[in-house]
Amino acid sequence: MKKRGGTNLTEKIKVVITGAAGKMGREMTKGLLKSPKTEVVGAVDLVQVGTDIGVLNGFPPVGVTISKDLAGVLDRTRPQVLVDFTVASAALENAKQAVLRGVCPVIGTTGLAGGDLEELHILCEERGIGAVVAPNFSLGAVLMMHFARQAARYFPHVEIIEIHHEQKLDAPSGTALKTAELMAEVRAELESTFAKDTRPDHGQGKKEEKIKGVRGGEYQGFPIHSLRLPGAIAHQEVIFGGQGQLLTIRHDTTSREAFLPGLLLAIEKVLKLRGVVYGLDKLLEL
Repeated sequence: MKKRGGTNLTEKIKVVITGAAGKMGREMTKGLLKSPKTEVVGAVDLVQVGTDIGVLNGFPPVGVTISKDLAGVLDRTRPQVLVDFTVASAALENAKQAVLRGVCPVIGTTGLAGGDLEELHILCEERGIGAVVAPNFSLGAVLMMHFARQAARYFPHVEIIEIHHEQKLDAPSGTALKTAELMAEVRAELESTFAKDTRPDHGQGKKEEKIKGVRGGEYQGFPIHSLRLPGAIAHQEVIFGGQGQLLTIRHDTTSREAFLPGLLLAIEKVLKLRGVVYGLDKLLEL
């Protein structure tokens, strides 16, 4: 059985990583360098240009230095997968450059709009290759979202609290949005079972906010509260309320190492896909 590019499945998967000098990019580069399944053949960022990625991550030099020129790196190294941990404004263009060269994108950058995903999906379909866009690569976070979707069948009232480090640019997090989307799917499936006057309003009926926004934002009817604090990495609680009881589903990321197993899974699976798969849950047997 062959992978794209004609290499044997027992060989390492060639990867280029963008955003390689960022906090997430460095942690994932470190893991990919240590993994027996991957070979990092290129690294791209706007900072630390010329720095060897081995040295940047506390290893001996590996002969791969950070470049600003993604197109040049892709053309020179001919990878199978592009891993992107940049920002939303750059991720789509990076992915398009990869797809046009037959390289499968795996995107961990959050904040991409639905139109961006549709554009990428169409391009991938045209080129016959796959892409994975995952708001969260932590397997524990994926299970948290899965359990929240199940609980939404039985608890109409729910709110989301997500906490991230103070340097995270987007709010709410991609994980919180994905969680709300999954629960909204359940709500749509069950909507016919609720009489119009008894459907839950998720606490969003009559509100008297003495401070505007104190009840949080709202996505598809679900309140989301975003906290940005130093000392945090990525944390989320989904709190359900019912008669005489509360159910809390919580996930805490204590180290960015938590994202590596999910990233490696996506890198392996994306080579067999066609079109965009949104969410790591789609790659798991849940």
